[in-house]
Amino acid sequence: MTRYLAAAALAVLVALRLWRRARRSPREQGTPEGTALRLGPATSSVGLIAARELRERLRGRALRLGTLLILAVVAAAIVIPTLTSSASGPERVGTVGTLTAAQRAALSASAASVGTKVVVSTEPDLSTATAALRAGRLDVAVVQGRALLAPSASAAANDPYVQALAANLGFANAIAAAGLSPSQAAILGSAKPVAVASVQKGPAKPRVHGTSIFGLVLVFVMLSQYNTWILIGVLEEKTSRVVEVLLAAVRPVQLLAGKVLGIGLVAVGQATLIVGFALIVARLVGSDLLRGTAPLTLLATLAWLLIGYAFYCWVYAAAGSMVSRQDQVQSIAFPLSLPVIFGYVMAILAVSEGSASLFVKVLAYLPPTAPFAMPVLVSLGEVTWWGFVASVAISIACTVLVARIAASIYRRAILRTGRRVRLAEVLSSRHA
Repeated sequence: MTRYLAAAALAVLVALRLWRRARRSPREQGTPEGTALRLGPATSSVGLIAARELRERLRGRALRLGTLLILAVVAAAIVIPTLTSSASGPERVGTVGTLTAAQRAALSASAASVGTKVVVSTEPDLSTATAALRAGRLDVAVVQGRALLAPSASAAANDPYVQALAANLGFANAIAAAGLSPSQAAILGSAKPVAVASVQKGPAKPRVHGTSIFGLVLVFVMLSQYNTWILIGVLEEKTSRVVEVLLAAVRPVQLLAGKVLGIGLVAVGQATLIVGFALIVARLVGSDLLRGTAPLTLLATLAWLLIGYAFYCWVYAAAGSMVSRQDQVQSIAFPLSLPVIFGYVMAILAVSEGSASLFVKVLAYLPPTAPFAMPVLVSLGEVTWWGFVASVAISIACTVLVARIAASIYRRAILRTGRRVRLAEVLSSRHA
């Protein structure tokens, strides 16, 4: 599952990058048409600029085609693993000793509950069953109807059929033990799954939550896409001199705030559409990608998508005001993307391992990497509510500070054309 979604994220980013390069045209380089905007008082200027940015993005073919591409990749990431799983063979069960009718019925009932088939074979003794498990000829062995033997600890923990069979055998044994005595109800109520042992010793890795991986990919793709939009949008307005017209009517901070707000609204709408589409597809094909901890994890993911965008959009906007040509974008965008890539990779590794290291927990409280690390902690149940709130508060406080610095850089660099502006110049500049 991890490799499907990681590959999906890479495919989306590559396709979007190629499409942005191919779609370059004079009309989309910041046309005078975009300046046909009557700006009102300062209180409404930000809203008007945000509405202008929203209209331009929604009219663009890049958004529509990019959204269709993302939806196609999401559908493939959900459907393909489901088809692969459905194509797998039946569960091979070996029985050691005599089973009662109720215990044999549990074998079929467990298979039906997880949507698979079962092939049962009789093993002469425990050593033969153990050898068959080691050789891969059996998926699980039922020993005297009282215990299960799996090939490995991970197989015992992650095989849905083994878990269902353990529960159903425990229930069948409880019914047999109850008989017709008055204590029957109490025994049935206390039924527990039978013990599951493994041939190969070792810690059992928890099952990777598809919701966590899906959320990480969503945050990674969305932040990469919209941060680039901010950077290129600022650059296009600067190179086309549209910004000079706009700054004649509004202050730089109002223009910048309107731009990030407008693109942020597009991000919220697109993310909501993608999540809703993924939930519908997963339900239609019977995928377990978004089951389990989905509601809490998805809410945390969407919240951190917004917080992450709020933090990074100011940084990329300031960076866009410092460049003057399209060929300078990559050199300034790559260093800014390193925290995003690093946080994404560390979060994916934590989800794959099923536990978060101390380093990942620290990353969850650093604003550049928190949008990736904190949703992972939520999905793994390794963060308290006050820890979550503290991380949000730290990110918001840092976002306010970054916004002030970015607005100052934007104000001092946006009208400087002809060459790339160095950071030291704008930080030391005392020009208004």
